[in-house]
Amino acid sequence: MSQSLAQVYIHSIFSTKHRKPQINEFLRPDLQSYIVGTLSGIGSYTLELYANPDHLHILSTLPRTISIANYISKVKIASNGWMKQHGVLDFEWQDGYGIFSVSSSKIDTVKSYIRNQPDHHKKISFKDELRRFFKEYHIDFDERYVWD
Repeated sequence: MSQSLAQVYIHSIFSTKHRKPQINEFLRPDLQSYIVGTLSGIGSYTLELYANPDHLHILSTLPRTISIANYISKVKIASNGWMKQHGVLDFEWQDGYGIFSVSSSKIDTVKSYIRNQPDHHKKISFKDELRRFFKEYHIDFDERYVWD
């Protein structure tokens, strides 16, 4: 095959540093738009995104030309700067992240899950949500190193 083609869907999740609720309803829509633009700039298509006060969910494609770590770095660095430019001077993202593969047959399910974050988090904390993802995806983790 002379052409390289890929279609990889990922669900990315990461929190603000120490899960500090710094993303307010005033900033949220513009932050989300900014992140979509950042992702577009690296060749990623965003299917769904929701910025909770203390964490972020993104369903997008992973460009075939960059690593997962580079993808996350681009999003975090750009949006961190944007938040500071918009008055949240002590804003930081946590050091780590979770990324989970998404089958094309599950795209609508994950989109709905991300869209319904406000209702979802009335019932479950971010920590419990992430623990559930780790269990579902059979990811071993050490509590001492997940939460910063």
